[in-house]
Amino acid sequence: MRLKLIRGITLSLIVCILPGISANAAEIEGVIFPEKYTADELELELRGFGLLRYMVFVKAYVGGLYLPAGTAVDQILSGVPKRLEVEYFQTFKGEAFGQATNKIIAKNVDPETLERLRPKIEYHNSLYQDVEPGDRYSLTYIPGRGTELALNGVPKGIVEGSEFADALFSVWFGPNPIDKSFKKQLLGL
Repeated sequence: MRLKLIRGITLSLIVCILPGISANAAEIEGVIFPEKYTADELELELRGFGLLRYMVFVKAYVGGLYLPAGTAVDQILSGVPKRLEVEYFQTFKGEAFGQATNKIIAKNVDPETLERLRPKIEYHNSLYQDVEPGDRYSLTYIPGRGTELALNGVPKGIVEGSEFADALFSVWFGPNPIDKSFKKQLLGL
């Protein structure tokens, strides 16, 4: 009985100490991802979240993937609404994002698709800015609207087309993603 009382008091104290963390949120490495995100009247749910490291020990960033409820993993690159949020632990130059995007899209789409999408990819890459630790990029694809890139909640631009969205999201979810372990974490596998 006394142990239950102590546990109850401890839990109450934790809830009071952490008022900013909702019961409807996920946390990884001190970064919070809400369980739901609404975009253009579409409700997306947090599917998975994870940590990407490089050189084994260096934490690069954490990310969270949002999809409509019931979306199968194999539908991620099929024009479904989606959102990826990435919060950084390191400083990165904007040009580095564009270079990595070009390289990894090229590994995931055929040469004709890459050439057809080249103007859209170049425009998208021109939107990237340098990031500091704590900055958060988001990519949100809404069918009929396009893919919006935002930095710290401020929209940078939108690129139309599901073919572009699927090519861009292949950076994380294609057959040759930036990191296979991170892909699995984001997909909740």
